[in-house]
Amino acid sequence: MKVNDKLNMTMLCDFYELTMAQGYFAKGYKDRITYFDLFFRRCPDGGGFCIAAGLEQVVQYIQELHFSEEDIAYLRGREMFSEEFLEYLRNFKFTGDIWAMPEGTVVFPQEPIITVRAPAIEAQLIETYLLLCINHQSLIATKANRVVRAAQGRTVLEFGSRRAQGPDAAILGARAAYIGGVNGTACTISDQLFGVKASGTMAHAWVQMFDTEYEAFKAYCEMYPNNATLLVDTYNTLKSGVPNAIRAFNDVLKPMGITKCGIRLDSGDMAYLSQKAREMLDEAGWTDCKISVSNSLDEHLIQAVLRQGAKIDMFGVGERLITAKSEPVFGGVYKLVAVEEADGSVTPKIKISENVGKITTPHYKKLYRFIGNDTGKAIADYMCIHDEVVDDSQDIEIFDPENTWKRKVVYNYTAKEVQVPIFKNGELVYELPTLEEIRDYAMAQVDTLWDEVKRFDNPQTYYVDLSQKLWDIKYGLLKNKSV
Repeated sequence: MKVNDKLNMTMLCDFYELTMAQGYFAKGYKDRITYFDLFFRRCPDGGGFCIAAGLEQVVQYIQELHFSEEDIAYLRGREMFSEEFLEYLRNFKFTGDIWAMPEGTVVFPQEPIITVRAPAIEAQLIETYLLLCINHQSLIATKANRVVRAAQGRTVLEFGSRRAQGPDAAILGARAAYIGGVNGTACTISDQLFGVKASGTMAHAWVQMFDTEYEAFKAYCEMYPNNATLLVDTYNTLKSGVPNAIRAFNDVLKPMGITKCGIRLDSGDMAYLSQKAREMLDEAGWTDCKISVSNSLDEHLIQAVLRQGAKIDMFGVGERLITAKSEPVFGGVYKLVAVEEADGSVTPKIKISENVGKITTPHYKKLYRFIGNDTGKAIADYMCIHDEVVDDSQDIEIFDPENTWKRKVVYNYTAKEVQVPIFKNGELVYELPTLEEIRDYAMAQVDTLWDEVKRFDNPQTYYVDLSQKLWDIKYGLLKNKSV
């Protein structure tokens, strides 16, 4: 389902895309076939990998590309665009090809998440929306996976809607967090739209509304006996909160034969309070009572409290997840890598910078992932020219492009293409998976990585190699363009 049915998202573009588009139109480049790659340069939070997300929203956008009469009137009012160009926009639609990594794919810096082959104007106009979809959801899915791995199998819920940067960030952020591995969300509309299970019990206001804490807890247990999770830190967690929760459980749930219930901590020393609360609950016979915590959590805080012996069953993670607060920009870019000549040949294009990290890898490319036949683990990724074919029956030497002295031989592997066709001649040729299928695929993808790559601090660098042919083309262009 669409998040926003009111705005024409074709107009959600940087203005220079329109000025360049008119320039291509006027200078005879309108129909020139171009190749663009969408990729990122560095993993957020110093991580070893990211998780690609946001493709479903890209597909919806491409299918709905058009300029309305209101859009044409607005552009005419800018007094910058010719009537011939505006007439072209009136009949505009996407006619090109798109390849992409399926959502949930593990991805590394410099790899094309999306490749677009289309006439110049079409490829240029979609830049902003593709970037915002992939940048946002890949960032949140990646952050969510870090949080989930820190929780070591415990339940994690996304609690961040009220701190997100706008409605779309909250709604699609919950979707992306689910892809990353969280178990559910507090965001009701994300459940309605995408089936990300929404849950929640009470805020401090519920407890304050009643004359006593016990009355508040008793009333909630009576209303929701099968979902009684009580917020115990409104006044004093250990002196009144937990004792009153136990009293309410005894008075309401025990006579009904219900043993499953919960308490939530939203402040204080989570390690200490959860340990003491666990002791009190167990002594009262409520051994099945789950302890959940919230309050500005992230992967590092979760790791820390668990190392300190915290007795926690569930984490509600809000602002630091939904905003990826520690590093809130994914850094994806969209760059021209090749153009197609009249005879069908492909001419590579490169961007050079004094900042080495901003030098692009040219050409219409193909990306392989080498999976060890004996381990099922990812060994390395291999970028090559589109017409190269990897024979995985042969050993192959790969190297780290940033440290060419680091080489290793790959053997006993299966080479799998990472991108799949999404659009062909403007028509959708890809069957969108369900969100549950995407999440399962993401978890399976992460499982293919060695633990060294998944470390939060100083992860092992995963090899992303260039074929010899692609290497020679890239460095030949560097040499020629730098003189």
